[in-house]
Amino acid sequence: MNKRLFYVSLLIISCILIFSQCVRKAPESDGADIRGKAFAGAAACVSCHRQIYDSYINTGHFNTSAPASTKTIKGSFGPHDNSFSYSNGIRVAMESRDSGLFQTAYADSTLQEIHRFDITMGSGRKAQTFLTWSTGKYFQLPLSWFVPAGSWANSPGFPPSYPKFDRMIPSTCFGCHSSAVGIKDVHMEGRHLSEEFEKNQLVYGIDCERCHGPAAEHVAFHTGHPQEKNPIHITKVRSLQHQQRLDMCALCHSGLGTPQKPAFDYKPGDALSDYFFPDFTRPTRAAELDVHGKQYQLFTASKCFVKSNDMTCSSCHNPHNSERNQLATFSRRCMSCHQAGQPTFCKLKNVSAEVLSKNCIDCHMPALASGKITLLTNGQTSPTPDSMRTHLITVYPEEAKRVLARFK
Repeated sequence: MNKRLFYVSLLIISCILIFSQCVRKAPESDGADIRGKAFAGAAACVSCHRQIYDSYINTGHFNTSAPASTKTIKGSFGPHDNSFSYSNGIRVAMESRDSGLFQTAYADSTLQEIHRFDITMGSGRKAQTFLTWSTGKYFQLPLSWFVPAGSWANSPGFPPSYPKFDRMIPSTCFGCHSSAVGIKDVHMEGRHLSEEFEKNQLVYGIDCERCHGPAAEHVAFHTGHPQEKNPIHITKVRSLQHQQRLDMCALCHSGLGTPQKPAFDYKPGDALSDYFFPDFTRPTRAAELDVHGKQYQLFTASKCFVKSNDMTCSSCHNPHNSERNQLATFSRRCMSCHQAGQPTFCKLKNVSAEVLSKNCIDCHMPALASGKITLLTNGQTSPTPDSMRTHLITVYPEEAKRVLARFK
């Protein structure tokens, strides 16, 4: 056996072993968590942590996936803006029928294909895409909702000439867009790994136990000992070491790596290096990284991080609150280190500290176009890139000029 064939065979065997660990049988009808008896489910946290829970359910993390419905789908089903026309003449319409919501393909007025909206992926801040379930597999629907354009758009990476309904979605995608997915079977089909999913077996969104660990024992203990205020049988995030706290976020905010273990197996305190093989293919300079998906690499390459001994993602982000577009809130956190009169304070002249306190972000973490995520809206000839705030914190002279112009 030559070396190439040996390594390919080894990779295939490794993949089978990795994904076979993901297999979870469907729970009985007793409402048990599909992750097993060690998990309590987010609803069990409410009685003791009502304020945090009520705040967290409004965050992007919690809403990164949901059952598809008129409440969770941001896109329009109205008669004037509910369709997309492809260059081959096929039109796909968003339709609400008695049996559910569908993406329906027509050639002229003749029905070609019809596929149900089953899962909404994305909180709807930037965009949403959608999955349909069929014969044990999940498929991404060809049209996504692009929030900046307020329009249906061809899903990222999909052909612009015809609607593609056969893009299968693996469990690795659910690893960062849900807290668990029920997998019925994993096997090889020719040279490809095939997964069969249990329908509607999902723990939607990123729930409490993805970051705090399995909580059934914690809930049982504190239910029986309500006088005990010290948290028992649960991960105390603040007690974790610096790199462990970073790894918790990097699991999903460091791009698509090659997995060694399923992301669902990750517990707070685990080393990220045990879950992904080293990535030797990415650019060596942080400025060359795409702003989408590589937040961890960009952040840790920033001078703010390099010169700090204990800076983590939560130094700037409160994960329990939705802080979208709260630039003044983030700016105040910048100024907890970059104080007026200190060498690290902003060098711009003729700009007051009061003005700066309202918006450090647009100058030092501007929203930049992604080269990875682009969407083609109806009637466009070229796709529009999604934009995201870069996490490479530095000086962007051109962005600073634009921001300062708004204050003149």
